[in-house]
Amino acid sequence: MEIGVPKETKDQEYRVGLSPNSVRSLTEQGHSVFVETNAGAGSGFTDADYVQTGAQIVPSAQDAWERELIIKVKEPLAAEYSFLQKGQLLFTYLHLAASRTLTEHLLDSGATAIAYESVELPDKRLPLLAPMSIIAGRLSVQFGTQYLERQQGGRGVLLGGVPGVKPGNVVILGGGVVGTEAARIAVGMGARVQILDISVDRLSYLETIFGSRVELLHSSTFQIETVVPDADLLVGAVLVPGRRPPVLVSHELVKQMRPGSVIVDVAVDQGGCIETVRPTSHSHPTYIESGVVHYGVPNMPGAVPWTATQALNNSTLPYVTKLANYGLAAFDRDPALAKGLNVQSKHLIHPAVQEMFPDLVS
Repeated sequence: MEIGVPKETKDQEYRVGLSPNSVRSLTEQGHSVFVETNAGAGSGFTDADYVQTGAQIVPSAQDAWERELIIKVKEPLAAEYSFLQKGQLLFTYLHLAASRTLTEHLLDSGATAIAYESVELPDKRLPLLAPMSIIAGRLSVQFGTQYLERQQGGRGVLLGGVPGVKPGNVVILGGGVVGTEAARIAVGMGARVQILDISVDRLSYLETIFGSRVELLHSSTFQIETVVPDADLLVGAVLVPGRRPPVLVSHELVKQMRPGSVIVDVAVDQGGCIETVRPTSHSHPTYIESGVVHYGVPNMPGAVPWTATQALNNSTLPYVTKLANYGLAAFDRDPALAKGLNVQSKHLIHPAVQEMFPDLVS
């Protein structure tokens, strides 16, 4: 099969769909891989690295897109919509619940679109979302710490405190992979950490990890309204697979936070769980609303592409290989991969996306 790897076009998105190691694995099985020139440069991979592993370097995005299987990291942007073709397989992060426009263009194109974030194992784990969730969770506190600095518009709070001065308070909404990793970093810094989650079972599991170092609270409107105003750093870490997350923090509640506090909403790529958060970019990552610093970059792991590309490829390559070897028949061979189907033959396939856009269901 011919596999195309275009260069990412999202602002400062330096990850790449396939690493040279992944390319070698695919070419050794007889597949042809076409990589747009400099597609891997941001992740530390040169065109020569790809040539050595059997790839062909092509000069333009169109040359990479004119293939049977397209491997990307982020969703196609407006400038790429014209490259979508009938019968083409597109495998990438899509987050369609946050973009009706992209959903409509995918439907019109006739392409088959498989979303990394929707691939689901029988035990409900999301194997292709997990590695980026780990990175995003850890980065949420790293970035939050940065923007708490006074020079960045923050309160000037050191999360770990110092002897004689209390540490900063980190409130994390959601105890899944993102929330767990955010807590791991915040605890390591010496911050006071609170995690809110609706699952008592998940809270019990988190107790086995953190013990008494983290305050574990059952999430409710009352509890959220109690803890958010006291947060120096508020991390949104809510995931509802395939759907927009619920808005847990209203604008009125944000107004109760101290000026210079910081909000990092990792759920922004699905629409966000904090009312005042809107998507930003790595070039312009923050804005201030109601005196609070907001960080809403939807592709956070793009900040650490050397790590993120390799972590992503470790998880995606087995599924890419199945698509390359079997085409559409791969969905029959792998039920987890079939769960990732979002759009096929001009029809919405994924139930959660259907619920989001019922008028597009035919």
